[in-house]
Amino acid sequence: MHPKTAAWDDRLKSMFDEIDHELEDHYHGHWTLRRNRPARGQTANPEADGLFNVGVFFTPGYGSTLGRGYLVEIILATEEPVHPEAREAVESHALMLLREKLPIHFPERTLYVDRDGSMYKIHGDFSLGGV
Repeated sequence: MHPKTAAWDDRLKSMFDEIDHELEDHYHGHWTLRRNRPARGQTANPEADGLFNVGVFFTPGYGSTLGRGYLVEIILATEEPVHPEAREAVESHALMLLREKLPIHFPERTLYVDRDGSMYKIHGDFSLGGV
């Protein structure tokens, strides 16, 4: 992996770990964890424990009006039903955090977050600069 790509991934992971922590703080106790899910802080990776797994995956954007980008995935690790209104509140909170943190973690880039189908997508300047 190119060093600039690795650095990009590290910054993205750090940002989503912060978002995960803030969502955990806010929604702690709203839903019970799945039986096989470790409690928050029980693993070295916030994606693997607690109520939330917040991250992204890259898509080339075929068929999307926004083009290539990172689709934001918010998984609630509960077996309880999550009402659509509650799900929307979680997504709105995550969107607010994401829009707040993108310029902090990537101040040299112009990045946007918009709905793309049923998910949010980060799109904009993903260039690695001079190689």
